Amino acid sequence: MSSIALVKTIKERCRTCYTCVRGCPAKAIRIAGGQAEVITERCVGCGNCVKVCSQNAKEVVDGIKQTKELLNSNHKVAAMIAPSFPAEFDEFEYHTLVGMIKKLGFTYVNEVAFGADLVAHAYKRLLNDNPDKHYIATTCPAVVTFVQYYYPNLVKYLTPLISPMVATARALKKIHGDDLKVVFIGPCIAKKGETEEMSSADSMDGVITFDELRQFFSQEEITSEDIKSSNFDPPYPGKGVLLPLARGLLEAAELREDLIEGDIVATDGQANFIEAIKEFEKGALNARLLEVLSCNGCIMGAGVTKKEKPLFKRRAHISTYAQQRIKETSGHYDSWQFETLDLTRTYKKQDRRIPAPKERDINAILNKMGKFKSEDELNCGACGYETCRDHAIAILKGLAESEMCLPYTIDQLKVTVQKLADSNEEVASIQSALVHSEKLASMGQLAAGVAHEVNNPLGIVLMYAHLLLEKYQEDSKLADDLSMIVKQADRCKRIVSGLLNFARQNKTTCQASNVMEIIRETVKSVSLSEGIEVKIEDSLKDPIAEIDRDQIAQALVNLYTNAEAAMPKGGELVIRAGDTAEKIIIEVSDTGVGIPEENRTKIFEPFFTTKQIGRGTGLGLAVLYGIIKMHRGSVTFESNNNRKKGPTGTKFIISLPRKEINTATVIATNNGSSAGIKNVELLGA
Repeated sequence: MSSIALVKTIKERCRTCYTCVRGCPAKAIRIAGGQAEVITERCVGCGNCVKVCSQNAKEVVDGIKQTKELLNSNHKVAAMIAPSFPAEFDEFEYHTLVGMIKKLGFTYVNEVAFGADLVAHAYKRLLNDNPDKHYIATTCPAVVTFVQYYYPNLVKYLTPLISPMVATARALKKIHGDDLKVVFIGPCIAKKGETEEMSSADSMDGVITFDELRQFFSQEEITSEDIKSSNFDPPYPGKGVLLPLARGLLEAAELREDLIEGDIVATDGQANFIEAIKEFEKGALNARLLEVLSCNGCIMGAGVTKKEKPLFKRRAHISTYAQQRIKETSGHYDSWQFETLDLTRTYKKQDRRIPAPKERDINAILNKMGKFKSEDELNCGACGYETCRDHAIAILKGLAESEMCLPYTIDQLKVTVQKLADSNEEVASIQSALVHSEKLASMGQLAAGVAHEVNNPLGIVLMYAHLLLEKYQEDSKLADDLSMIVKQADRCKRIVSGLLNFARQNKTTCQASNVMEIIRETVKSVSLSEGIEVKIEDSLKDPIAEIDRDQIAQALVNLYTNAEAAMPKGGELVIRAGDTAEKIIIEVSDTGVGIPEENRTKIFEPFFTTKQIGRGTGLGLAVLYGIIKMHRGSVTFESNNNRKKGPTGTKFIISLPRKEINTATVIATNNGSSAGIKNVELLGA
């Protein structure tokens, strides 16, 4: 076949619908980077990709320029028009068309139907002379190339005869001399490739399609109104005018497809011609002659226009013209002077098959696309291949991409959308955490300033209050007033101490410490109310971590006292410790009343408390947050206060890095759940 690119993709128009992949019998379309690319060395020139592309993204190699150069030379040039022309140019009589072609500058305008008659009778003689041989007809160049490329073992069955196009060219050169230049005009893109393969003596000097002929007329401003009608130049055809129809060759050769004998089989169209060749190879067809066309007759070739015109209307145009033309030529054609014309040729193998990949590699590709079982292979055809397995093989051959699989792409899209949603949620959470952190930092600076300013005068008030209380203990009324001063001053001192703890600027002093020892010691140091049962669950594989022992102890105590306040009627306090290779995880859970929905975003804010006045400062969890932040850890919580949704209670989960970390990022998330659980995560800053 041709070494030139018969068809190219216009990338700007390609929408990766894979229709061309689906329509290519040779699978000569490579999808790379989401773009369809015609592989020249695999293309058979059938032009089906051109016909099926709704975006007009396929461009056929131009033949007009070469033809113009011929017409502008000093040579005589003959236009050989394919017998399918009545189905294309049905808007005017053939005499008008001939006149328009001659006005372009052609010396002669001849019918390839004459060459079809020559070849048809050569077929008949060949079959009569070789009753025991089997043949594949070679009138369709796309079929010939398909056999040479992909069924090279069948090349020996290709009929050793030239095509009607070449037969016509040989006949014309016998009449007009070898220096005659010939241009084929027809519906077939594969003819452009066929002429490249022929010898210099048989090669066409130019090939243009019907579509290009219309463009040529337009460029030269030639219309049917301003030309002189003309008849075709001799020699004239007989039944060869039926060649563009399926089984037309058989009709011209006076051969019949006998369904009983089955010695001649004819078929057309992409699916049928491939299946026929496959069965011929397997020996399922015992036909002496297999006549196949890649299109549904040449009237449906890729080089025609008016693609919306129905098949049978096109056939009707051919039949009408055949009746007229045969009547005009009295059913005879000028064959007597061409009895010695050589119509033979040979064909050679041009194996373009790609070795089949190994089974394990095919399965690996299928698994990558989420196809682990046979029922996962939907064989929907959306990728352009008949089966998922064919698609996987094409991927291994470098012809396809896994993204061509629609179900796989949809699944990947869902995953991407979910990841995007998660990212958006994380970004929103980070933004919220940053705002929260800025607010806490501002409050911390304010608290530190206030605490330092108040602490000294408050100490003086306490000292003198205690001195006065000692001096006037005997005066009961004055002693009561002084006791109240001392009590409230002590409360103020505790608040100031909490403020200092919350706003502390000092760094942690991390040392290797036994976490379980800290948990047990803190539990013993806290005097919990009666009715509260404490359980400690140790799942630690390695209890040692680099932490500030005192600060973690303070954080745990704050959680214990918080849990106690949530269980005024008693309950269960459970402390669980577990670990991974990198982290220590401590869970403190209670069976208390739970945290109301509206309070869950506020619990780490300083001075927020639900306790009665005088019973809490609202700094316990804020201090906890500060301690965990300085350890570069995280604290989350889960809570339920709705008995209808399950047992009430709250669980705080502290995650601490096993080894000291110098830098980290503050991240906070606040996510709800359908079970009435709220999550808040604060990572160290």
